[in-house]
Amino acid sequence: MSKGFRIGYGYDVHPLGPGRKLILGGVEVPHSKGLLGHSDSDVLVHAVCDALLGAMGEGDLGRHYPSSDSKYKGISSLTLLEDVMSKLKMKGYRVGNIDTVIVAQAPRLGPHLSMMQRKMAEVAGIDPEQVNVKVKSGEGLDAVGHEEGMVAHAVCLIELA
Repeated sequence: MSKGFRIGYGYDVHPLGPGRKLILGGVEVPHSKGLLGHSDSDVLVHAVCDALLGAMGEGDLGRHYPSSDSKYKGISSLTLLEDVMSKLKMKGYRVGNIDTVIVAQAPRLGPHLSMMQRKMAEVAGIDPEQVNVKVKSGEGLDAVGHEEGMVAHAVCLIELA
């Protein structure tokens, strides 16, 4: 195990479709469409998990929680984050900070960002000030701009505890 600090980067994308709840950062956001996928398809938490796993040198979500495994069907991504945090602690690390960006054309996410921050921090066992959630518009471009999907990016710093 290396000494000191490690940085991880995470990315996730899911299509939008009818008949699903829109869950971002563990928060249900009112919208006519939800993200499609095997779990609750929370792109934000998936990106955070990938960043943390990457910083530990542990691959990505698909390696640990494959969509081919029915036990993960519909699972809350916050449950996955909780498990990732257990792995992180077992390896002797703690989170320095997590910085994220959600790229979405609609709906307006500003009113929900602080709740996303608090929920993820609570599950990660860190102070909400250690989690930052930003949102950017798709500016009408590509699949995100045409409201066909959403993207999330995350970067984290972990350090030996």
